[in-house]
Parts: sequence; C-alpha cells; structure tokens
Amino acid sequence: MDHPLIDLINARIAESEARGDFDDLPGAGKPLPECDDPENALLHRLVKENGAVPEFVSLSRELQKLREELRETGDRTRRRDIMKEMSMMDARIEIACKAWRK
Repeated sequence: MDHPLIDLINARIAESEARGDFDDLPGAGKPLPECDDPENALLHRLVKENGAVPEFVSLSRELQKLREELRETGDRTRRRDIMKEMSMMDARIEIACKAWRK
C-alpha cells in the first residue's frame, strides 16, 4: 500500500528536479558510503552531527571521574561508597554495550 501522500511527494520532487534543486549536490555521482546498519543510519547520523554519544561512552566518562575521586579520597567510608558506585557503573556499561551492539 502506498503512502497516502505519495502523489504530493512525487509532485514536489518533480518540481524540485525541474528547478534544478538537485544539481551540483555534494557527493553527486559518487557511490553512497558503506552502511553497516541501514535501518538506523539516519538516527546514527543525527546523533553524531549533534555531538551525542552512546550511553556506554558517557557512562565510561563517569566511571573515569569516580576513579579519579577514589585516588584523591582518603576517607575509608567514602572510598567504599565510590567502589560500590564503580561496580554498579561497570555493570551499567556492560548492559549499555550489549544494547548498542544489537
């Protein structure tokens, strides 16, 4: 079944072609870049263009901060709490990595 607006879409594309809107586009005549995940290609491009990072990357950055705090902390109670947080962070990173690979 076609999209209900397919005729309008095709008309707009034809108008744009007639005006030359598609002439001299960057990459014209070149093959499309390889894409490992075509279903999510647009999503990945938007994420990359907007400076976002996968969850496991941001979690890894938080883990690094916890490691630094652990090195600088002498209080045993606080060190124990930091190590618990680090353990939980490791688990969250592993889960996020598995989700990212799917």
